[in-house]
Amino acid sequence: MLSKRSRILIAGHKGMVGSAVVRKLEEKNFKNLLFIEKKQLNYLDQKETYNFLKRKKADYVIICAALVGGIDFNKRFKSRFLFENLQIQNNLIHGSYLAGTKNLIFLGSSCMYPKKVKTPIKENQLLSSYPEETNDAYVLAKIAGLKLCQYYSKNYKLNYKTLMPCNLYGPGDTYDLQKSHFYPALIKKIYFAKIKKKKFIEIWGSGSPRRELLHVDDLANAIFFFMKKKIKEDYINIGSGKEFSITWYAKFIMKMLNINLKINKNKTMPDGVKSKLMNSSLALKHGWRPKIDLVNGFRDTFQKFRETI
Repeated sequence: MLSKRSRILIAGHKGMVGSAVVRKLEEKNFKNLLFIEKKQLNYLDQKETYNFLKRKKADYVIICAALVGGIDFNKRFKSRFLFENLQIQNNLIHGSYLAGTKNLIFLGSSCMYPKKVKTPIKENQLLSSYPEETNDAYVLAKIAGLKLCQYYSKNYKLNYKTLMPCNLYGPGDTYDLQKSHFYPALIKKIYFAKIKKKKFIEIWGSGSPRRELLHVDDLANAIFFFMKKKIKEDYINIGSGKEFSITWYAKFIMKMLNINLKINKNKTMPDGVKSKLMNSSLALKHGWRPKIDLVNGFRDTFQKFRETI
């Protein structure tokens, strides 16, 4: 049972999600938070990861560590995405079992659902068809992690669960245009177009694919919420319930920054799936709710972005 004395390990505590989880737990006055710098331990190293987990003997492990990136980065480095994500999550999940950890939260993604699927996507649609080709390596690794948690829970009476968030944004996001997801890429492109007095921005693809966004602090709230709650489901969707096109998001950011730019669409770049809107009714039924709307979420995100440039 979760208490203020619980030993909670956050793997990937410096990333966007991990740092949001740390902020949330510190806000709730949890004192026994466990993490380690990457230069001291690389989770790709199986032996060192096992030894670290055995020493720490965490009551809860939250796996935020992963290799992530946008559509082009996924497409160009499939072998790396498959190998590194399998290695990181296998080491942490099996290592947690060896260390006697009873509770674990693994993070999946809405992109784990099939390319062609009816939306809003329900949890039972996982593995009903093939994934989208541009990020199938990442998807296959994440599905393996979800299933590993499911099987360890059933075989060893553990509480290893997976949360499936939609696209995330917020403080700590990646703005490298070669690696970033669409939303931080739009923020960076539009901001620099404004300060350099350009008249247009370029977006990848047709601009018509629709994406669901959730502020990372809402995901941190969901993680904390489900740490406290016993659920029978092995995995559960965590989304905002709203989706808009890439073009819509570009115009929204322009409005927030008080600028009007022409949008040039580079149709040589892939679109990805047309829609990934999830059905988060199970999470809502359990009592979790997203709280941060796009306007307030953008203001918070943009302020932190300005501090990094």
